Parts: sequence; structure tokens; C-alpha cells
Amino acid sequence: MLAVKSAALVEELASKAVKALIDEAMLTPKPGLVDANNNGSHTDMSLELMLKSAKALEGTFREIAFVSYLHPVNQKLREKIAAIGRQGEQAMLSATNGINTHKGAIWALGLLVSAKASLPEEKNPIKILETAGEIASFKDRFTPNNQTHGQAVKKKYAVMGAQEEAQFGFPHIRDASLLALLKARAAEKPEEEAQIEALLALMATVDDTCILHRGDWADLVAIKTMAGEFLLWDGFATTKGREIFQCLSDYCKTKRLSPGGSADLLAATLFLVS
Repeated sequence: MLAVKSAALVEELASKAVKALIDEAMLTPKPGLVDANNNGSHTDMSLELMLKSAKALEGTFREIAFVSYLHPVNQKLREKIAAIGRQGEQAMLSATNGINTHKGAIWALGLLVSAKASLPEEKNPIKILETAGEIASFKDRFTPNNQTHGQAVKKKYAVMGAQEEAQFGFPHIRDASLLALLKARAAEKPEEEAQIEALLALMATVDDTCILHRGDWADLVAIKTMAGEFLLWDGFATTKGREIFQCLSDYCKTKRLSPGGSADLLAATLFLVS
């Protein structure tokens, strides 16, 4: 009976993780990001590629869920899922001909899948975030010592990157996107608008290393300011909100800036409440 229950949960978590990536990709419109209308600020990505990448990662999330089921939260678990995640990155790159479509999402979603599988009866999203943070805080002794764009940006601007975001229990999901999504749903806004408001809540608060890699600090401040103003003006519900959204989209496209970190956290948010 336990084996049947665990198998069902493993399949459910893998399916939900892939669906979260697909829902994030399909969400339209999104400033600077690939969506159903256009490729945003990307010349090397398309919606078709994003969907292909998402589906290629189902096996990765399935393995993470399988090894994490009822597993104690410890360094052994951290290193198990890290190894699977690195294999998942290779599966992603194979599916996309070398394009990094979802590396950050593998990290965030992998941790949340692991947390949910380790605590299969836990329904509180805050507890899941905290558990994911605990997992992320253990040292992975086998992490390759490769310099990434994110690490270079963190050093240059002294900001928090994806690793720290996870280790602190995903504070921007807890305090920004999750609250924005639930608030919009409670106001009975269309689900697409609720998800866009969750994305903009992230863009308004996250020191997105993807933006800083392509742009600079002034670009980050401008994007965070416009995203915050969009929310203050009640999003698409007002003419001013729609105007601000268009200005934000134009800014990202003109400067070729993409809030990829916020997109990863949005996918993680959608998984959390699925």
C-alpha cells in the first residue's frame, strides 16, 4: 500500500512541476519573457522551445520526488537531488540544443518537489518553503566549481542570488508572489491576471541577476519601480496600470532585458499552490 501511495505521489509531483513550467511559459503577456505573443527579449528562445524543455524535465522531477519520499531532511538528501538536478540540466540542454531555458527553475522546483515528497502530508505552503530552505542549506560537496553569470553578478552588485533565495526559504515567494496571487484570486480576478500580478510582485522586489547580467543597476531599479507602480494602480483593472505595463514591456524589449529569475520563482509559486 505504501509503495502504491508513494508511486502516485511521485507521478503527481513530477506532473505538477512540468505543468508549472508550461503555465509560466504560456502566461501572456509577460515583460521581456517568452510568451504566446512573442519571444520577449530573447533571440535564442521561443515558446515551442520552452515547452519542449519543460517536458524534457519530467523525468528529473520524477527522480527527485522518488528519492525524497519520506527521506529525512539532511545533507544526504541535498546531495542526492543535486546530482539528479545536474543530470536534469544536461537533459534540458540536450532538448534545447544547448540553450539554458530552465536551469534556475530546476533548482527552485527541484527543492520544492523534494520538500513536498519528504513531507507528503504537509499542506501548508509556508512549511514547504521552509523545508526547501532547510534542504538547500546543507552543503553539496560535489558541486562543480564553475563560475556562472549569476555568481559574477552577485559579486559585482552584492545581491542575493538563487542559492541564497532558496536557503532563506524563498522569501520573495512567501512575501511577494504568493500573497499577490492569493489576493488577486480572492478579488476574483481572471487567473491569467492573478498570475501576471504574481510575476510583477516578484519583478518589483527581486534583485534579478538575469536583469543585472544583461543590464545594470539603473535598469534593475527602473524595472522594479515600474512593476511596483503597476500593482499600485491595480494592474490591468485601470488605464494607468495598463499604460505602466506597456512602458515596462517596451523598456525590457528595447534594452533586451529579461527577468528570468522572477520567471523561475513564478513557476515555483504556481507549483506550490497547485
